[in-house]
Amino acid sequence: MLLFDTHADTLYRRYAHPHTPCDVTVEKLAQGGVSAQTLALFVGGSPKLSAIAQAFAGMLRAGEALEASGLPHLSDYRDAREGQPAFLYSVEGCDLLDGSLSLLAEWRALGVRMAALTWNYENSLATPSKLDQSAPLKPFGRQAAREMARLGIAPDVSHLSDRGFWDLLEIGLMPLASHSCCRALCGHCRNLTDEQLKALFQAGGYVGVNFYPYFLSDDGKADLDTLCDHILHLLALGGENHVGFGSDFDGIEVKPQGLSGPQDFPALFAALARRGVNEEILSRLAGKNLCAYYDRLDPR
Repeated sequence: MLLFDTHADTLYRRYAHPHTPCDVTVEKLAQGGVSAQTLALFVGGSPKLSAIAQAFAGMLRAGEALEASGLPHLSDYRDAREGQPAFLYSVEGCDLLDGSLSLLAEWRALGVRMAALTWNYENSLATPSKLDQSAPLKPFGRQAAREMARLGIAPDVSHLSDRGFWDLLEIGLMPLASHSCCRALCGHCRNLTDEQLKALFQAGGYVGVNFYPYFLSDDGKADLDTLCDHILHLLALGGENHVGFGSDFDGIEVKPQGLSGPQDFPALFAALARRGVNEEILSRLAGKNLCAYYDRLDPR
């Protein structure tokens, strides 16, 4: 069974905190049966473009070191193989575009397959949910998102304002949320409402469920069943062909009880099976849904 995870901050941890053990390692990916781990090129701890550019360069070096250590780098999820862990790049925060589309083609050449328009800083594209849920997508954001989709880079709405989310759908795009959960179950601003989720599924989009306890539960207490609650809620909203996993490993300081890293994916599948999820839906959640999303976004 192919298994994908659409978000982890391992590159930033390896760059900024090189002596801190990582949640994501080649060995743990193999133990958990992960076929392709998405690793974010993250804007980092400063909104200054020079600092962001420096962080991106450092994270790319970290990616090259991972590849040299034996973790292959892919440019398409559809090239992944069962039992052969690999990684892909994403971008978390498009601040470096700074009003110019020229970097998008370079990112695509690097194998970037999804790009979050914002992180927690306002930029030339959009405003994050953390700052203002009512802020619209900026004109350059509309232009950039269209160009991303044309290149086969999924516009990522995780961190985007509610209004920006609706603007993307209104201009006919098919975004994904690489690491988000259900606001109906946990009221955090980073989560998506049922209305948003239904519209995203109808548009052909995709949601990678975040494992962060504070996105899973209002009191920050979560276990495998709490995570299953969100997945089952998404399935009930019509997401059986549109949902997968976006763990946020190496970017979250706490994890659900029983899920400390990618090596614990089998425990999550066992919990979902106990909750009545059959083998076919499990295989869709694991990897089929993400491949199908890219078939729609960027058909070969």
